[in-house]
Amino acid sequence: MRARPSKLMTVTATVLCTGALVSACEAKVYGTPPPPPESPQLTVIAPLGNSAPLPETPPDQPTAAFDGLDMRIRQATAEAARSGADITVAILDRNTGQLVTNGAADTVAIASVVKLFIADDLLLQESKGQTTLSPDDRRMLDVMLRSSDDSAAEVFWNRSGGSAIINRVVARYGLSATRPPGNGRWYNTTSTVTDLVRYYDMLLAGTGGLPLADASIILSNLAESTPTAPDGMVPGGVYPQRFGIPEGLPAEPVAVKQGWMCCIGADWMHLSTGVIGPDRRYVMAISSMQAADATKARQTITQAVATIFPGGRI
Repeated sequence: MRARPSKLMTVTATVLCTGALVSACEAKVYGTPPPPPESPQLTVIAPLGNSAPLPETPPDQPTAAFDGLDMRIRQATAEAARSGADITVAILDRNTGQLVTNGAADTVAIASVVKLFIADDLLLQESKGQTTLSPDDRRMLDVMLRSSDDSAAEVFWNRSGGSAIINRVVARYGLSATRPPGNGRWYNTTSTVTDLVRYYDMLLAGTGGLPLADASIILSNLAESTPTAPDGMVPGGVYPQRFGIPEGLPAEPVAVKQGWMCCIGADWMHLSTGVIGPDRRYVMAISSMQAADATKARQTITQAVATIFPGGRI
């Protein structure tokens, strides 16, 4: 297994962002307890950008869990590299605006995480009276978000204009590193962990154009993410989607959208993204590329989250 060379650097800054938290059903997704941590490498603390209005009151103080977070990200990056994996991670405290990342500029094909954008665009069309969603459409939307159903994504992707969906979402959320797929297939949309964190932050704040009531539909479904997803490309036709955030943070309620893809060269790509905590204070996105079998690759990304937050909570 090969480890890609590290391109990490250090910067310090803060960003202020705030917004109304979306109220939605808080189904708790729990995983298995995380294993203990190991040793370090280099990270970036950087601003997220102007994703939300400045707060009217001073931001909260950082939580104790953010003490030493950069060191634990270095440690997780080094551990993953020893397993032949290249990980990128971004974590945002929405109350303080503090963003910590080890690979803000690294782009990945986001696979099923693009279903967030498909749902966002579709719900905005409906809110503007540009389309009508039937009860069957609503059921497909739910299963696309909860169980990552590809057939539902295909229907909505084709109905709403394919790559034009990505262009519209990019424009509304200011996702400077996100690109539509070169071959027109939704799963080859590319982005960065920092763009994905920005998207979630603005979705929660209502500053990306989608009404909060519609954002609540997306987040409620993510909070009810199912243990497996239908996947015709793997043996048995189902894929375990409890990896990364839900398994690495078993003591936290989470709302997650997962992505996975084989084979990018010899690598499995896994991407775990979502909102963490009972008050949805934290947003996290972590990706991993690893020349290993699917089980090992899922274990690696989960262990990285467990190393970053060794107590299983933030």
